[in-house]
Amino acid sequence: MKIDNTLKPLGRLAGGPAVPARTTPQSPAPQGGATTDVQLSSASAQLGNAGGVIDADRVSEIRQAIAEGRFQINPERIADGLLTSVRQLLRNAPQES
Repeated sequence: MKIDNTLKPLGRLAGGPAVPARTTPQSPAPQGGATTDVQLSSASAQLGNAGGVIDADRVSEIRQAIAEGRFQINPERIADGLLTSVRQLLRNAPQES
């Protein structure tokens, strides 16, 4: 697989200026003091509790490798990780009757 490097980097990820966020129209507030309850699925709750720890040194190392053109992509490892994730999601999915 060949990766095309002709795209320009976006925002702060590449050390450039901040990219303005897209705005979406706001929905009108519910009438009569109504509230909306939101419930997360068990999968989203698990993702939310997945740790959230970011290894800043590792991120910096990867960023430097990309900048120097020595970052290697291993498609087999990516595919294996995706398959593992899907298997876990399927194992945790509720059974239909």
